Amino acid sequence: MDAIQEILTNPAYHDYLAILKGARNGFVYGVKVRFPHALVMSILFGRGDWHTRLRVIYRATKQHAFNLAKFVTLYKTFLLIQRKANGGKERNVDTFIAGLLGGYIVFGDRNAVNEQIVLYVVSRVVASFIPRASKPYSTSAHSGAAGSVVRPIPPDSRYFTLFAALSWGAVMWLFQHRGETIQPGMFNSMKYLYRDSETWSNLKTLLWHNT
Repeated sequence: MDAIQEILTNPAYHDYLAILKGARNGFVYGVKVRFPHALVMSILFGRGDWHTRLRVIYRATKQHAFNLAKFVTLYKTFLLIQRKANGGKERNVDTFIAGLLGGYIVFGDRNAVNEQIVLYVVSRVVASFIPRASKPYSTSAHSGAAGSVVRPIPPDSRYFTLFAALSWGAVMWLFQHRGETIQPGMFNSMKYLYRDSETWSNLKTLLWHNT
């Protein structure tokens, strides 16, 4: 255990272990977010018997969790590669490039789960350009979606891939350089995924829970 503890606290391994912990945080957060949502939606609007509904819940939760884990892993890896290529210094554009590439690879495939995640991200990106108030948020507002008589048509998969890449590139740049413009719920989620995964004190806080 002493040898493991020495590795965990050795600064030389920090960047690589941060990728591992980032993947862990991405997976855990994906399960926490998707499972209750999929469960409620299945109860309210699901079709078929409960065996079929449970399969749908499992698939959606698995996809969300693994996609977030993969994105955090790729994002941190691309950041590390760029930093090493630039003499250990992080450039202003590195977060955008890492988010762009990660978004293209992980979320570029158009499916129901990816669409929901990308639309959530892009709404936060767009909202970040609204001029800021002088005081921080006090409460969060929720609004319901109005019904429609038309039948929705999904976006073209080719354009969706580009849309996903640009959305993730933009939101990662905003988080790093203009974090105050991001909606609090989104900011807290990103802090959990990308910053909380940078610190640990032992094997338990690396893999089991955050410090």
